[in-house]
Amino acid sequence: MEQVKKGLLIICGTISLVLGLLGIVLPLLPTTPFLLLAAACYVRSSRKLYQWLLNNKYFGPYIENYRAGKGIPLRAKVIGVSLLWISMGYTVIFVIPLFAIKVLLLLIAAYFTWFILKQKTLKKQKHSVGNM
Repeated sequence: MEQVKKGLLIICGTISLVLGLLGIVLPLLPTTPFLLLAAACYVRSSRKLYQWLLNNKYFGPYIENYRAGKGIPLRAKVIGVSLLWISMGYTVIFVIPLFAIKVLLLLIAAYFTWFILKQKTLKKQKHSVGNM
């Protein structure tokens, strides 16, 4: 069962990494949150992949800045919160019929908005590769 869990975490981490890579060239995808998610998945499943991600000259600084308490770039915050509310708003208005579930989703969106906005905003970047 532990191997299955590690395998799923590696898959989720890799998907997050790919989305983070796409975020470098696509303006609607924020890079930093996806790289942080990839790091969180890899640290629980593969020391080798986690170390590779941290030591990567392009991706490592994103994670390093967050872990060092330097924060998340303003652009990543704006895009992350915007996409969160667009997707939750669509889901609440058009997909979910139950009022209690709608309220729950809105509370979850509010919590994650608060969490993202309370993070320190990164003033200066080490590398300026795409969207952070």
